Amino acid sequence: MKPYHKLSILFIIITPFELWAVNPVFTAADPHAVVYGDTVYIYPTYGSRGKFYVFSSSDLVSWKREGPILDFSMIDWIPWGKYAWAPAITEKKGVFYFYYSVGPKPSHIGVATGITPMGPFKDSGRALLSDNNDPAFEAIDPMVFQDPNSSKHYLYAGGSAGAKLRMFELNDNMTTFAREIEVQTPPAFTEGVFMHYRNGTYYLSYSHGGWQTSSYSVHYATAHGPMGPWKYQGCILSSNETFKGPGHHSFLRNPVTDQWYIVYHRWEYVSGDGPYPDSRKTAIDKLEYDSAGLIKPVTMTSEGVAKTTFGQSPQ
Repeated sequence: MKPYHKLSILFIIITPFELWAVNPVFTAADPHAVVYGDTVYIYPTYGSRGKFYVFSSSDLVSWKREGPILDFSMIDWIPWGKYAWAPAITEKKGVFYFYYSVGPKPSHIGVATGITPMGPFKDSGRALLSDNNDPAFEAIDPMVFQDPNSSKHYLYAGGSAGAKLRMFELNDNMTTFAREIEVQTPPAFTEGVFMHYRNGTYYLSYSHGGWQTSSYSVHYATAHGPMGPWKYQGCILSSNETFKGPGHHSFLRNPVTDQWYIVYHRWEYVSGDGPYPDSRKTAIDKLEYDSAGLIKPVTMTSEGVAKTTFGQSPQ
């Protein structure tokens, strides 16, 4: 019998561990993923009360935690006992703007600035948006989107209490509002809004259902502009026999390969309809579109996604 070729044996050994991520990638919830330069950053709800951290990777396989990048104990206006929830980030002219939720109700959205994606971030000194205990609105889950057609920045927020979506145009300083824009709350909206743009279409996606139950899922609507009106397109991510309550998510595009991904949280190997214990995990899976530009339902995996680079050439 001929011996195995050494290269073949090596390939078999390293493929599962070196070339593929394994879902989940870490324990955290509400992940907001972005690409800056050749690095992917994920900003989640993570760990201890009142602190934010960031995870970074150059290949979607190996992840490094940094932080805390923002600590509520250093911010005077935030009342004691509040939790650090569901952040978002954007960049403008070399400054990074970090938007975050302060909960539970009465809830607030704050904004802090830094000169790198890893902070540390300095708070603006006041709440950007508060819900004032309004039962019809909760100031949580900020999403900041720059319209590629107008270059204006918009902040979307809200959900849960009242399940109401609100939209604001930001001033040039990115820390105050120019105006509030009347916007339709799309069908099946609960919370966790995300906006992305592809080939002339605006995709507004969001979580639906109870956050601790199997009903938690991701739905989306489309429009010809960032303000709607929205055309509901259905559910793209929902519970199955193995993974429950997939929700609060973000979309990520590799500018080198043009491959899209969905970054989301879920519960691993739990049974029943919930409520589940708060041990949510962040996972990454491929996102695909059909010939009409509609998002195909996402298949949740334990294998994750292939190792890739976000620099000059794909691997």
